[in-house]
Amino acid sequence: MAEGDEYVELKFRIYDGTDISHSSYASSTTITALKQKLVSDWPQGKSVVPKTVNDVKLIHLGKVLENNKTLSESGVRDGGFTGGVITMHVVIQPVITKKKSAKKQDEARKLNSCGCTIL
Repeated sequence: MAEGDEYVELKFRIYDGTDISHSSYASSTTITALKQKLVSDWPQGKSVVPKTVNDVKLIHLGKVLENNKTLSESGVRDGGFTGGVITMHVVIQPVITKKKSAKKQDEARKLNSCGCTIL
């Protein structure tokens, strides 16, 4: 992180309303780095647990943040008010396995098949 970086105070709200990883982050921090921290800091005993960074989606002001961007590039600012903490919502969405998608393709083929007879 570069010197002179602005810092943003963030906390992350998970599916059950629990807030985790409350801290100040440099505006040059990437979304991927935030997701890595969330995966490593995930509370024990929760029914839904992310396995990888790709399972985590961060939402700020109704927008899903892109992994390769920084906080400042994503438009995350300190909010312009003293003592303000920005709450980001965390959605866990595991990557769909290929097995399930292959099953859906087979079902689609069955639905799209045609059995016409010309007399």
